[in-house]
Order: sequence, then C-alpha cells, then structure tokens
Amino acid sequence: MATYTIAITGASGAVYGERLLRVLIEAGHSLYVCISQEGISILNDETNLHLKGSETDIQYGLQKYFGSKEGQVLFFSEDNMYSPIGSGSIKVDAMVVIPCTMKTLASIAHGFASNLIERAADVTIKEKRNLFLVPRETPVSAIHLRNMLKLAELGCQIIPAMPAFYHHPQEVSQLVDFVVGRVLNAMGIENDLAPRWGI
Repeated sequence: MATYTIAITGASGAVYGERLLRVLIEAGHSLYVCISQEGISILNDETNLHLKGSETDIQYGLQKYFGSKEGQVLFFSEDNMYSPIGSGSIKVDAMVVIPCTMKTLASIAHGFASNLIERAADVTIKEKRNLFLVPRETPVSAIHLRNMLKLAELGCQIIPAMPAFYHHPQEVSQLVDFVVGRVLNAMGIENDLAPRWGI
C-alpha cells in the first residue's frame, strides 16, 4: 500500500475530495490529510462530513466518518508547518489537491509556501514526486491558465473537475465518480468508478 498526501481547499466541489479519501482509505492506503479552513467550511456546506475543533478532534472525526484503521489517516491543520509533510525527508508517494482553488494553484505555481498545503506541494515538486491538482473554477482567466501551464511544465498533472456524459450518468454521484476515477487513473490506481470509453 502507498502513502499519499491529500489536500482539500476551499473551492466548491469538496465532494470530490471526500470521495477520493473514501476510496483510498477503503483500498488500505495511508494518508496524510490537510484541509484548509475554507475547505472545512465547504465540506460542512456541501457534504455530510462535518469537522470542527483541534487537529486531534478533526483526525478523530475523519477516522470515525470513514471507518479508517488506527494511524491510517493523519490530519494536520494548514498552519502546522512542523508537520512531516512540510519536509522532503518524509516518504510520500504522491500528493493530490482536490479541489484546488485558484489561489492555492497560484501560490504553488509561484512557490509561496505560505501554509502547509502550499509547502507540501512545494516539497512534492522539489522532490520530483507526482503532484495532481484538481482545479474547480469556471470560467478561467488568462492568469489561471498561465499558472496551470507553468505547473504542467514542471511535471504536475492538471485534472480539471470536468465530468463527461458518455456513460449516461443518472445521479450526481456518477459525475463525482467520473472525476475521481480520472484522478485515480492518473495516480496509477486501478478502479472501476466510471466506465471506460468503448468498454
């Protein structure tokens, strides 16, 4: 089993992050999780995952909600720069920011590292590990596109939250699974969340 850093920021679409966490936890992977304050608010607004309190409280809330094993999910607040994922010496196989706000994307593109999510992404890039960003914004400006191009040129994978319709989805959950399935495909993780074209 692999170890991943999963970050959720304050864009609408927190359900994508929630679903990815569930799939990875159920598959037995170990996760470092960081959720921005805005991300926590959006999770509370858009999903059944309601988090509050200290790092310990939120870690317990995640463990209870997803039914994860002891120590499988470690949560760190965005202002905890002493977290292990703020250092390149910790072994992490990849990082996903889902959903990724344009502010976070811009900060990562320009190396600001002003909070733990940005720092962990900065570490992922400098250590030449896989970084997957799932922006959820529309329309996008030339500034957004330049930042995405900059990160793509650095080897990051940009996976916009753009569900397809060739599988004739009947429920919102199928649209969510399509996007999360594409993220898992990019990570090299086998899944059957959405049918593949022509199969």
